[in-house]
Amino acid sequence: MLLKGASHRTKITDDINTDYIISGRYKFKIQDPYELAKHVMEDLDPDFFSKITKGDFIVAGRNFGCGSSREQAPMSIKYAGISAVIAKSFARIFYRNCFNLGLPLIECDTDNIDDGDALEIDLDKGILKNITKSLEIKIKPFPKTMQTLLEDGGLVSHFKKHKGFGL
Repeated sequence: MLLKGASHRTKITDDINTDYIISGRYKFKIQDPYELAKHVMEDLDPDFFSKITKGDFIVAGRNFGCGSSREQAPMSIKYAGISAVIAKSFARIFYRNCFNLGLPLIECDTDNIDDGDALEIDLDKGILKNITKSLEIKIKPFPKTMQTLLEDGGLVSHFKKHKGFGL
């Protein structure tokens, strides 16, 4: 699987919690995932959604997605058109919720990725290319099970497709 897009960073890089990803004031007020997505990362950057092009990436530091385990955070990222989140590490429950929804999380060193860099990620080869800086960064590979879930669009889609788990 090959992903291409631009990187988007916020001023805060470490410990971006789920309330920064989608503010608590929207979590239960807005039910439509596309409407919810319009508010993604809004508390860190009020114009964040307007800067995104479908296929782009969120880039962060350590412990991305810490805080509550509600699915609205990964859902808002996915429905905003973000193709993957790239960070040094992820909160455990957030990590699982993202894969359940079919949103890839890429673990690697993000120090050499700046806002607006053109990126290409080859999930099969385990390589992130920073096209802007002519750099290659090794990424933590996905287990085969996770690759299958991503290809099928997440856990629910996989279950429907295979009329059971079929991994």
